[in-house]
Amino acid sequence: MGRFEGKVAVVTGAGAGIGKACTLAIAREGGRVVVADIDGSAAIACTAQIATEAGHALALAIDIADAQAVAALFETADRHFGGVDLLVNNASAMHLTARDRAILELDLAVWDQTMATNLRGTLLCCRQAIPRMIARGGGAIVNMSSCQGLSGDTALTSYAASKAAMNMLSASLATQYGHAQIRCNAVAPGLIMTERLLAKLDACMQRHLRRHQLLPRVGRPEDVAALVAFLLSDDAAFITGQVVCIDGGMLAHVPTYADGGNSRAARPAGETAEADAAPRC
Repeated sequence: MGRFEGKVAVVTGAGAGIGKACTLAIAREGGRVVVADIDGSAAIACTAQIATEAGHALALAIDIADAQAVAALFETADRHFGGVDLLVNNASAMHLTARDRAILELDLAVWDQTMATNLRGTLLCCRQAIPRMIARGGGAIVNMSSCQGLSGDTALTSYAASKAAMNMLSASLATQYGHAQIRCNAVAPGLIMTERLLAKLDACMQRHLRRHQLLPRVGRPEDVAALVAFLLSDDAAFITGQVVCIDGGMLAHVPTYADGGNSRAARPAGETAEADAAPRC
């Protein structure tokens, strides 16, 4: 018996990367999953993989910024699987991040579209899921935040603001519906090397980011999926209203860590010299 036997999950942005890894993790532990993604072909491919493993899934192409489409998504979950117990709000307007600049350079259309998907879309999904969870005696929600929502940066203004707001949305939801046995937590990934991110980051930027991790490898989508599955499961039955970082220690250290911290002996032998010799991005 898997942890999600008899449970129905909706996962948005589930066609690739972290969302796909979460979907597979839930299905492998017995959950029936609605695989929702704006890329319908990616959603179908994900459900096909689940089917080969004897899991149960349904693919739907959906833009979560569309309130009517979100309502139809959850109505479909009702018809096919009988309700909703679990929700992973992973969909995000990642196609806008290349245009997401510093405040004075920011196209307001990028801000508006980012908020429409990342924040409003998450809210729309929660509003559809909560009544269904209450009807089934409770449920669990994980909202996919980001370390960008916990620290300032020189760009990604809209993305970071949307993720910071998502953290408070998660706390509000946990506070307002905990009495109905609904838990809600946010997960804040750091450098997770999805195929999409790998295509965007050149070698110099990858080296720069890895220098600021405490662990000697980048994160994988499966790392995040394992955390999400834990938070959705009864193993985390007394955890709610939290923002859980999964970043290899990227936000856990002093700003000078990558340059040796307060001691040149703070990093493993040879690593400081390598960092000094590496070109800066």
